[in-house]
Amino acid sequence: MNEYLALTFAVLATFVTNIPFGFWRQGVKKFSWQWFLFVHLPIPMVVAYRYLFGMGFQLYTYPFMILGFFGGQWVGARIRKKKMANAAELESAEAEA
Repeated sequence: MNEYLALTFAVLATFVTNIPFGFWRQGVKKFSWQWFLFVHLPIPMVVAYRYLFGMGFQLYTYPFMILGFFGGQWVGARIRKKKMANAAELESAEAEA
């Protein structure tokens, strides 16, 4: 497999894997044991993606993988924030009615 294609697939897999962890992380207190769990639990999967796509650990891949990791966490957190804001908005609309 082309090394750039492998990197693209690994970054996308890392990004998608981290979305639910970011979603769950947003719902707990910052720096609690659950928060650390949701940040660090996907790391073995990221290492597995590197092996699965035959990438190894070349230095140039790290910025892309880090971007995919934290990007997925960020998107998951944003989804939860929007969901909670919509739920609060719906609840306040029901209270007014």
